[in-house]
Amino acid sequence: MAASTTPVQNHRQVWLQRSSPEIRLYYIESLPPASSKPLGTILLIHGFPETSYQFRKVIPPLASAGYRVLAPDYRGAGYSSKPPSGYTKKDIATDLHTLLITHLGIKEKVHLVGHDIGGMITHAYCALFPDSVESVVWGECPLPGSTVYENTKHSPTLWHFDFHSVPDLSVQLVQGKERIYIKHFYDRLAQCPEVFTNADLDFYETQYAMPGALRAAFTTYGSFEEDAEHNRQWRQEQGMVKVRSMVLSGAGSFIAEEAENMAAEFYEDTRHVTVEGSGHWIAEEQPELFVDKVLAFIEGKDNS
Repeated sequence: MAASTTPVQNHRQVWLQRSSPEIRLYYIESLPPASSKPLGTILLIHGFPETSYQFRKVIPPLASAGYRVLAPDYRGAGYSSKPPSGYTKKDIATDLHTLLITHLGIKEKVHLVGHDIGGMITHAYCALFPDSVESVVWGECPLPGSTVYENTKHSPTLWHFDFHSVPDLSVQLVQGKERIYIKHFYDRLAQCPEVFTNADLDFYETQYAMPGALRAAFTTYGSFEEDAEHNRQWRQEQGMVKVRSMVLSGAGSFIAEEAENMAAEFYEDTRHVTVEGSGHWIAEEQPELFVDKVLAFIEGKDNS
C-alpha cells in the first residue's frame, strides 16, 4: 500500500497536574504525511481573544511541508483548564515545555511560532529553555519590559491592558457580552475583518463564555508587569537571547513600525518581516503568506 500523502491530525488532552488545581492542556497535533521525511517540530502558540483554533488554516500546510505541528490551548484558554493562578508567561512557557518534553517525549530542538500573547510566551520559552529551541517566530505584541511596551501600555491603542488588569470588574462588565467584546478586536485590528465568519465568532464566543475563561484571559494581562520584571532579569543575568529570531508583523498592524527595534533589545540574531494585506491576525487574514514566511525562515530560505 502506498504511503499516505495527507497529514494526520489528532486532538488530545494531557494532565500536567491532576490534584487541585487541575492543570489540563488541550492540543492539536498534526503529523507530516507518512510519505515525507520528518523535518522537525513546530509549536504554534495563540493569542487573545483566540485559541489554537486561530491556526486552523495554517496547520495542514505546515504539516504537509514535512513538520510535526503542535497547537495547544495554553493554560486558561480554550478547552484547557482554568486554574486560579499561574498566568505569568514564565508559568505558561513551563507548562508547554513540560507538555513537549515529559508528555510527548520530544527531545530535539523545536521551532516556536507565537502570536500576540503567544509571542510573549515564546520569548519566555526561549529565555528559560534556549537549548530546546531551534528558532523562534514571534510578534504582534509589545513585549513586556521593552521600550515600546513602557511607552504604550497606558495608551488609547492598548486601553484594554489597563481594563483587563482589574479582572473582577472587567469580567463582570464583559460577561454575557463576549461576542460584542471579542469582535471589537477582530474588526479594529484587522485589515480583512471579513475573514472572521459567523461560525468563527460562534466558536470563539462559546470558548470565552465558559466558566473561568474571561478571568483567566484577563489575568494573563494582569501579569504583564511581573512578565516585564522577568524579561529584564533574564536579559541582565543571561544576556541577549541567542536563538535565531524573526519578528512577524502584519503590514497594517499598529506595532509593525516598532517591532524591529523592540526585538533588537532582547535578541542577538533577529530580523523583521511584514505580511502585506494583513493586520494583527496574520494566520487568519493571510494564511498562505503566513506559512510561506514561517517556512522560509525556519528553512533558512528567506532573504530578509
